Amino acid sequence: MMPSAHVTHIARGVPVSGAERLFEASGGFAAPALDLDALVWPRRTPVPALETPVAEIMDVLVALGDWLTKDPDGQVERTLAESLRTNPLPAGVLRESFGSLGKSFSRPVMEFMVEQELGGADVLDGWRAVTAPSGRTSRVRAFPARSVHVLAGNAPGVAALSVLRGALTKGVNLLKLPSNDLHSAPLLLLGLRAVAPDHPTTRSFSAAYWAGGDTSVESVLFRPQFFDKLVAWGGHGALRSAKEYVGPGFELVSFDPKSSISLVGREAFASQETLEQAAEAAARDIMLMDQQACAASRFQYVEGGVEEADRFSAALLPRLGVERPLGSAIGNPVPGPIRDEVEGLRDLEPYARVFGGYEGHGLVVRTQEPVDFHPENKVANVVPVPSLEDAVARADVATQSVGVFPAERKEALRDRLVSAGAARVVTLGQVPTVESGLPHDGFYPLQRLVRWVTDEG
Repeated sequence: MMPSAHVTHIARGVPVSGAERLFEASGGFAAPALDLDALVWPRRTPVPALETPVAEIMDVLVALGDWLTKDPDGQVERTLAESLRTNPLPAGVLRESFGSLGKSFSRPVMEFMVEQELGGADVLDGWRAVTAPSGRTSRVRAFPARSVHVLAGNAPGVAALSVLRGALTKGVNLLKLPSNDLHSAPLLLLGLRAVAPDHPTTRSFSAAYWAGGDTSVESVLFRPQFFDKLVAWGGHGALRSAKEYVGPGFELVSFDPKSSISLVGREAFASQETLEQAAEAAARDIMLMDQQACAASRFQYVEGGVEEADRFSAALLPRLGVERPLGSAIGNPVPGPIRDEVEGLRDLEPYARVFGGYEGHGLVVRTQEPVDFHPENKVANVVPVPSLEDAVARADVATQSVGVFPAERKEALRDRLVSAGAARVVTLGQVPTVESGLPHDGFYPLQRLVRWVTDEG
């Protein structure tokens, strides 16, 4: 097999090249030999960034963001070209994703994250004094942890978030590369090496590819002798594999597989203008990463009857064919299994009605109950509901974002939505605006990516 791409590994900040291992996934690629000893940090010595002030780490990350944006030596452009050969995202979406990576490393964003999630940098840089009701004074520290991250490949931003959080918490981090995004994480770590060659933060990261579930690798690495935390992104298969290794001294931090929905109130039908506003807002949420992100909406619950749902569907369809940030005008064709399901619905009017085609411009399927398949590639399922309160029952623990139109309806719905399991309630159309520093999937990530330790008087 002739590989179509080559993967760069990073071993404690140092790039490693080679083509000793060949894989058939993602069209075929070659990866260096795995030297597990080189990828991990011995416990007998403190982690490299332990005594590095958070402000200095932020300086390095700001420089990384600047390097990514300016691309002074063409590394970003070369990596993008390589990614286009293996990543399933449409070229325009992938190009936009790479072009926005530098924005993740903004100092105001980082300062907000540390303040919001940890209460300030003092607990990272040293020991925070606290006084208990007993009058006893103790000291608390958010101590750097040793983490192995099983990354998801549905968006390059996952790698950027992982590097950002890992660096701010000063830990050491091994990034397990996904087969559908082999190049984003190595690019970020090569950037760290370019702007700060021997900095403790640079030396705090490794990245490598191995096939998920490979016990010859994971039974060695996924142990408390090397790591404190297993940070797992991805689908049910990845999480099932990861959970096999969780035990005393080795904690799972899970970004579970999620799906998102939209709730469209009857106010959308007050005029043609408001209907178009609601359809445009819904399209923005659906088209995030061409519907590959967890936050991208898949089900649209429309308050009203079949007539209103059909009107909304007709207004929504053309908006799915408009190019927008992180959304393509013409995306990948609708996958065959979904196409087969939709074809079966075409003969079921008035129960179902299909708007659009399979070429990647967008497809809207209106049904009286949610479809059984998982909509993706700009496929929206529109379902009429008597009231938005009835739609609350469609949220569960696998629901990440719920977009609501109009915004005024959120307050009456949010407590019931989160009681049902939803993690995020947001104004329809604002789902793609994800603010770092706010809770992610129901918890503050920085709090989970450190070890909370005490020095008690």
